[in-house]
Amino acid sequence: MLNGFKDFILRGNVISMAIGLAVGTAFTAVVTGFSKAFITPLIGLATGSVGDFSEAKFSVGKTVFPYGLAISAAIAFVITAAVLYFLIVAPLAKVQERFAKEEAADPKSEKRDCPRCFTEIPAIASRCAHCTSEIEPISVAAGLEKIAVPAAR
Repeated sequence: MLNGFKDFILRGNVISMAIGLAVGTAFTAVVTGFSKAFITPLIGLATGSVGDFSEAKFSVGKTVFPYGLAISAAIAFVITAAVLYFLIVAPLAKVQERFAKEEAADPKSEKRDCPRCFTEIPAIASRCAHCTSEIEPISVAAGLEKIAVPAAR
């Protein structure tokens, strides 16, 4: 039982996830600090609040609503999401796209409608599976001209 737990902990996915969480937490702290130190005061100056915008609040009766904190958190979230997307997700997607293997075309993946019963059938079919009508196969569907299409009988 302990060997199974050891194998689970030492598996690459768990270690990578733990490292990702630690780096993500540190990155979030940096972005939140940047947002509180620079972005929030700039918004406070632009809106007429003096100093830190996160201190902004309004009251209804005896209840205080610190809306500045919510706006500061939203700004930190947007900055974090934008940085992660533009510096990690988008470049990684381009790298994966560049090295992606082209899959062979599946002759059955291209579809068309049967001209008689209007059900969906493979484009290279010579007979409808639903109404059994003989139809002319389309051999050029999705560049499949190299595939031998059986003649209709």
